[in-house]
Amino acid sequence: MTHHLLSGPEHDPARDAGHENAPPRVGFFTDTSVCIGCKACEVACKEWNAIPEDGLTFTGMSYDNTQGLGASTWRHVAFIEQSVPTSDGRTELPLVSGGGTSASGGELRWLMSSDVCKHCTHAACLDVCPTGSLFRTEFGTVVVQDDICNGCGYCVPACPYGVIEQRPSDGRAFKCTMCYDRLGAGLEPACAKACPTESIQFGELEELRERAALRVDQLHKEGVTEARLYGHDPQDGVGGDGAFFLLLDEPEVYGLPPDPVVTTRDLPVMWRHAATAALSLVGGIALSFALTGLPVRTGRTRTGRKGRT
Repeated sequence: MTHHLLSGPEHDPARDAGHENAPPRVGFFTDTSVCIGCKACEVACKEWNAIPEDGLTFTGMSYDNTQGLGASTWRHVAFIEQSVPTSDGRTELPLVSGGGTSASGGELRWLMSSDVCKHCTHAACLDVCPTGSLFRTEFGTVVVQDDICNGCGYCVPACPYGVIEQRPSDGRAFKCTMCYDRLGAGLEPACAKACPTESIQFGELEELRERAALRVDQLHKEGVTEARLYGHDPQDGVGGDGAFFLLLDEPEVYGLPPDPVVTTRDLPVMWRHAATAALSLVGGIALSFALTGLPVRTGRTRTGRKGRT
């Protein structure tokens, strides 16, 4: 992958954004293997950020009444029910007391995961924002200034994760800020503070990546071979996420794209192709005018008749 400001590994996005003497980049590590689905993170996020309610209706999707991230849901706890062939996994639960089985012959387990904005190293939402409403903070996170947002909506399709959304009431875009106001005061984000199992861990991003690798090794030694990290690799399509996860199944099971790529990565190539096409068009038009402007000469043909040459 060619390295430029829109893609590739980026060691310090905060300094590249103009923050001199920026502190170490911070982020989230969400260990889904210990998530109990209590939704304390959802409640804490809404309370601290004064987010309006948007999920008090029964959806029929297990115990999930918010369904996904949105303008008024900055933390979303997914409840994923699976039938599994054995009962070795730590997250498996029997259908009935005493060990019932599902129709497929296996037991039921719940995969629970608290999703959030990924605060990408290369954030397409930030790249396409025409007003500067989206900006990179000194902590390496990406924040929306709702008082500057003009509701154009360019950021919505730009996000490879489908995180950012506009509120129907006024059209402005909203998403997780990683509690930027709390970070400035030396506090951890409200969701991480409220998590009772430390499924959501907050800290310096490099230290979190090391901690996550050790956790995966531990789970593999305990027989949970399906444990894997998602969004931790600086070599991936978004340059690594500021919020990454330990998953117990494929990313698609959790509603995450398997191979996310920053949607603005190919802009330089696209602009070069557009410029080449434009120059070719201008050249063709200029040539046509030049040819039509040549003088017309008359003369005699071999038969003696006047002709046009």
